[in-house]
Amino acid sequence: MSSPDVVSSKPPLSRETLRKIADVCLLAGQLLLQYGADAQRVEETVHRLGTALGAEWLDILVSPNGLLVSTISHGEFRTKMRRVVRHGVNMQVLMRVDEISRRAERGECDLYEVRGALETLAAHPPHAPRWGVIGLVALACAAFNQLMGGDWAAFGITFVAAAVAMWVRVNMTQRAFNSLLVTLATAFTAGVVVLLVVRLQLTTTPQTALTASVLLLVPGVPLIDAAEDLMTGHLVIGWARGVQGGLISMAIALGLWLAMSVLGVPR
Repeated sequence: MSSPDVVSSKPPLSRETLRKIADVCLLAGQLLLQYGADAQRVEETVHRLGTALGAEWLDILVSPNGLLVSTISHGEFRTKMRRVVRHGVNMQVLMRVDEISRRAERGECDLYEVRGALETLAAHPPHAPRWGVIGLVALACAAFNQLMGGDWAAFGITFVAAAVAMWVRVNMTQRAFNSLLVTLATAFTAGVVVLLVVRLQLTTTPQTALTASVLLLVPGVPLIDAAEDLMTGHLVIGWARGVQGGLISMAIALGLWLAMSVLGVPR
């Protein structure tokens, strides 16, 4: 975002204050990038927050693995950068960051209150209970099995396979394994569970169970963000997210292929 040619009515800020505003804005942007926001949303939210805290203008650069912010006030500026080393999806975090920026814009909280709220959010991001997430994800995959024409036996098989696979995914993610390795191992686990149960000949639609059990891995958010970033002119991060989505899809396919290579193709 580039600075407009306007005369600001805001009082000038010191370099130290500009540094503190930059730190707060970088933390907000880091949370947004880390939990699934598109580049346009990151720019708008960070810019709104920085100007609400007193900066005359902000120049912002969003990249696939980091964020650069310049806070400007009457010719004085501070520029800082922060890396984003892991990515996930948590819409509650995105909503909280947006809410904090709106409160700052309305003058309901100052720089130190905003920083405290963001630090608390970063340290304790809201999340649902683990077993609740596993159960609901498994139920969603089983429901997709029904939408694809699977029978009720395949519904149960899909539920069990998806639940086991999601348990593997959650535990590997908490141990900071590489995201592509997590995807491959999760898809392999789901495939193995389905193929083992299918040998009992309980279902006439094993293919739907095999397909639906890995739908929890589909990279919906990265691909949607990639499309939005490309349409709004953020080409670098858009292509990066598109490639990420493609690699995740390949890892899913490889995991299922390995499972079928070991246990055979369902008929």
